[in-house]
Amino acid sequence: MLKLGIKPVTRVCRVTIKRAKNPDVFKSPNSETYVIFGEPKIKDLTAAQADEEEDEVDETGVDHIVKPCDIDLVMTQAGVSRPKAVKALKTHNGDIVSTIMELTI
Repeated sequence: MLKLGIKPVTRVCRVTIKRAKNPDVFKSPNSETYVIFGEPKIKDLTAAQADEEEDEVDETGVDHIVKPCDIDLVMTQAGVSRPKAVKALKTHNGDIVSTIMELTI
């Protein structure tokens, strides 16, 4: 990869791929390593979305049904703000799959 001019990126903890177009995806046969070629787009999950209410959502009690990383997962997968993710997780009693399904349909 270095010979191609591709440099490693450090401090990446999560990468989410949403297929708008068909990227070229290659997988190493001996590991869970993937190389993806396509047009990258960076989405700021902390940015406000116009159609959402930006009121603070009370997260009290949410920590008993989900972990903070679950909230981040819902935000990333559904492309919603933290308040909207928390509200939906409360509605679905912490069921991550149902929450993401509701927010993406």
